[in-house]
Amino acid sequence: MERVPNLTRADVLSAARNPLAFIAARWTPHPRTVQRAALAALVMAVVIVVTGGAVRLTGSGLGCPTWPTCTDDSLTTTRAMGFHGVVEFGNRMLTDVLCAVVGWAIIAARSQKPRRRSLTRLGWGQFWVVMGNAVLGGIVVLVGLNPYTVAAHFLLTMALIVVATVMWQRTREGDAPVRPLVGPAVRQLVWFLVAATVLLIAVGTVVTGAGPHAGDSREVHRIPIDWETVAKLHAVLAWIVVTLTFALWFLLKAVDAPQGPLHRTRDLFLVLLAQGVIGYVQYFTHLPEILVGLHMLGSCLVWIGVLRVLLSLRERAESVTDLPGPPAEAALTKA
Repeated sequence: MERVPNLTRADVLSAARNPLAFIAARWTPHPRTVQRAALAALVMAVVIVVTGGAVRLTGSGLGCPTWPTCTDDSLTTTRAMGFHGVVEFGNRMLTDVLCAVVGWAIIAARSQKPRRRSLTRLGWGQFWVVMGNAVLGGIVVLVGLNPYTVAAHFLLTMALIVVATVMWQRTREGDAPVRPLVGPAVRQLVWFLVAATVLLIAVGTVVTGAGPHAGDSREVHRIPIDWETVAKLHAVLAWIVVTLTFALWFLLKAVDAPQGPLHRTRDLFLVLLAQGVIGYVQYFTHLPEILVGLHMLGSCLVWIGVLRVLLSLRERAESVTDLPGPPAEAALTKA
C-alpha cells in the first residue's frame, strides 16, 4: 500500500489560508471530470425545483413552521411534525446536497490546468445564488408562504439554472474569442424566443400563486386574481414560444446553419410538445398533483433547452495564445 505523505506545518497553514489553491496545486482533474461536476450541479438545480414543488403539492410548505430551525425548540423535524415536517425538512437538507455539488464543481474548475478563471467565477456565482435562495426560502416560511415570495423563490432558481447551464457549456469549449455561427437575423429571433420564455415562466408563477395548490392545508394568502384566466394567458404565451421555435427551425434550415443549432432547436421543440401535452391535461383534469409536478420539471427542461439553443449559436475554439512560438504556430496550422 502506498503511504500518504505527511503534511508539513507549512502545508497545513497553506491549506487553511487558501484551501482551493492548496487542492489545485496537488490535483489536476481530467476535463471530463470538470464537465461531469458542472453537469451534476445543473442536475441538482433541477432536482431542487422538483422537490420544492413536492413540498408545495403535498401541503408541506409549513411542515417546519420556522427558519432556520424546524421548530422553535428543534433544528430538525420531530415526530409531532409528522409527514409534512419530514417533507419540508428533507427539502431543506437537499439544499445542503446542492451546496456540496456546487462546491465540487468549484473545486474541479479551480483545479483545472491551465487555470480558467471564467469557470471558477461561474461556480462561485452558483454558490451565491444558492445562498441567496436559501435565505429567501426561509423568508417564504416566515411570511407564511406569501405567493409573491414563493414566485421569487422559483424565479431565483431559474437564474441558478442559467448560471449552471452556462458553466456546463463552458466546460466543453475553449477560451478563445466567441465566433458566431449564424447571422444577426437568427440571433435576434433567438433573443425573442428567450424573452418570450422568460415571460412564459413568470406568468406561470402567477398561475401558481393564484391557483389551488397553496402549499399548506391552512389558510394561505393567494394572489387575488382568477387563476384560470391567467392560465389561458400562460397557454397563449406557450403557443408563442412554440411558434418561435418552429420558425427558428425553418430559418436555420433556410440559411443552411450548422447542425448544432438545428439539433438544439429540434430538441427544444420536442420538449415543448411534451410540456404542452402535460399542461393541457393537467388543466382539464383539475390540476392533479403528479401532473403539476411533471409540469414543473418540464418548465426546467424547457428553460434549459432555450438556453442551449442560445449557446449553440456561437463557438469558442481552444485558445493557443499561451503556447510558446513554434508549437503555437504548429497548432494554428493544424487548426
